[in-house]
Amino acid sequence: MSSRYTHVFNPIRIRGVDFKNRISLAPTTPVLSTPDGYATRELVDWFRMFARGGVCTLFLGNCSIDIEESNDQSYQLDLGTDDCIYPLALYADMCKQFGCHASLEINHSGEGVSFEMTGHAGYSSSAYISDDEVLRAARNNREPLPTIEMSKEKIKETVEKFGKAAQRMKRAGMDIVMVHGGHGNLISQFTSPMFNKRTDEYGGNTENRARFAIEVCQSIRRNCGENFVIEYRCSGDEEAPESMHIGETIELAGYLKGHVDILHVSAGLHGDPFGPHLYMRNWCQNYLMEHCFNVRYARAIKEAHPDLLVSTVGSIMSIDYAENIISNGWADFVSMCRPLMADPEMPNKYAENRPEDRRPCLRCLSCSKHLMVPKPTYCAVNPMSAMTTELRSGVIPKAAVKKKVAVIGGGPGGIQAMETLMDRGHDVTLYEKSGRLGGNAIGAAAAPFKIDMQAYLAWLRHTAAQCSKKGARILLNTEASKEVLNLESYDALVISVGADPIIPKNIPGIGKPHVFWAPDAEDDTAKIGNKVVVIGGGGVGYEAALHCSDLGKEVILIEMLEEPAARMALFSSAGNIASELQKIFAERKIPVRYSTALAEVKDCCIVAKDMQSGKLSELPCDTVILATGMKERWELVDKLRHCAPESNVHIIGDCRKLGTIAEAVNQALQACLHI
Repeated sequence: MSSRYTHVFNPIRIRGVDFKNRISLAPTTPVLSTPDGYATRELVDWFRMFARGGVCTLFLGNCSIDIEESNDQSYQLDLGTDDCIYPLALYADMCKQFGCHASLEINHSGEGVSFEMTGHAGYSSSAYISDDEVLRAARNNREPLPTIEMSKEKIKETVEKFGKAAQRMKRAGMDIVMVHGGHGNLISQFTSPMFNKRTDEYGGNTENRARFAIEVCQSIRRNCGENFVIEYRCSGDEEAPESMHIGETIELAGYLKGHVDILHVSAGLHGDPFGPHLYMRNWCQNYLMEHCFNVRYARAIKEAHPDLLVSTVGSIMSIDYAENIISNGWADFVSMCRPLMADPEMPNKYAENRPEDRRPCLRCLSCSKHLMVPKPTYCAVNPMSAMTTELRSGVIPKAAVKKKVAVIGGGPGGIQAMETLMDRGHDVTLYEKSGRLGGNAIGAAAAPFKIDMQAYLAWLRHTAAQCSKKGARILLNTEASKEVLNLESYDALVISVGADPIIPKNIPGIGKPHVFWAPDAEDDTAKIGNKVVVIGGGGVGYEAALHCSDLGKEVILIEMLEEPAARMALFSSAGNIASELQKIFAERKIPVRYSTALAEVKDCCIVAKDMQSGKLSELPCDTVILATGMKERWELVDKLRHCAPESNVHIIGDCRKLGTIAEAVNQALQACLHI
């Protein structure tokens, strides 16, 4: 029986090249190339999970047309010489095994290249000092350098480098290229009025500013011939003041459409020229933002140019969304990156009409933060993404000996452990002392704006139900005491009991009935009054305060640290979402008092202490929400760790070391592969 997703799985042929469906992997960088810029077998293995999963095209992101001149990322692929062809052929040939197209996003970063990487200032359309360069210079204790305005000879040379890079792709066995013309890279430094201040034929009006992009595409066509597909990536709207907005992008699309086959519409800029991550958020959305965030731009371009094939990207979290987008004529292709990292098998699952099996992406940005380290990219919720060389087939191997195994704790790590152990063929019992599966994900999913976490929590419970059908024993409302475990004589244990909240001691009134731990209050909003004080300025505290604000409560947040240190601590706990939270707080005028500690809880107020002056003041409230951190549960772990042969006891997640879902889930798979 065929899929009911008829638009997504409707094939299309472009220039004689057959695309089996309309889903592509948006450009991503797994940080698995060699240090000098060549593809590796590990990189090929990593991309295999997507090819096997059913997409039509894979795009490896940010590949340099000349690494000597444009090197803005560690382990960036270099397409500047013929030496790249052989390793790229391994990538192309792997994709062909699955009827999938291998491709690259080819790029020159222009001003985004630092002096420290190349030994010279970056090239660009015009000479200017960017805000990014000011930050780079400050980090490296030097004066900012203006970009080098490209001469016409340099333009001609660079245009040809794009063409030759695409030609090397074709020689390696590829039949589609993505030209990176968005996000503030070199091509968009020509097309955007924010960067381009030229007065010759490459500057001025939109048509002139499109000239460099058109010449790049013409060079690719000359070098690769007619049976080669050109996909061009642009920012539908760059979002920053003085930059290119959607009206002008529609005009640009008109000039480009005779030279490109597909227009891939993203948004935003890489850099942070007007505040931390204020515009980067538009091409790498966080979990506080709406789904299908950039579809509006693709839709506007498609409506203006119905004869142009358009691809859309940006928080398109499932193929249900993709089907809706394509069926409505808003775009012809849908690109996904993080949702496919979370579940590379998503296309296959939907083609087989089992969408309920999709593992949702959290948009937690765990994957993208690895680029900054740098270290190989992997997913928070898909632990197989970190094991693609060890498990090339994507199949969990059966254990040589079937064992009786207990999993203690029904959170993300525990459920992942149960699933892996069942796949290995073991006899599994999961103990959960509460009446609900999900662990700390329950509190994390409580706020209505946590839509991705809510989907993940539902998937965890669906997965647990599937394990139960296969024979796993799930015991709710059952504490795994030492006595119970010893009675069962388990061969192995996986201890995933999470962490305990830190409740400040020796504070008068801390035990009053209107004082709550943040996840408990969010899970049961009836506990929350109308005037709330949140204690603690980490990610949990900010989210709790935001939830209270959404409920119409009057809320104030207090934090012991001084403002600079508090902002650093928030970034440490919430990552790039910290900037989004601070932005929302500023827009809503939610007060944050730094250098302020909780001194006492009274019935109708708290007593706050100024950490600098020691002065005490009262803040009226009827609810106190604590977000004061967590601590590992070593005392409980130590009670349980001798209830099976000690070499077969595995401790994972927060009970071992405070972390995120990413650590718990990835540790669970890796531990259970050795039981």
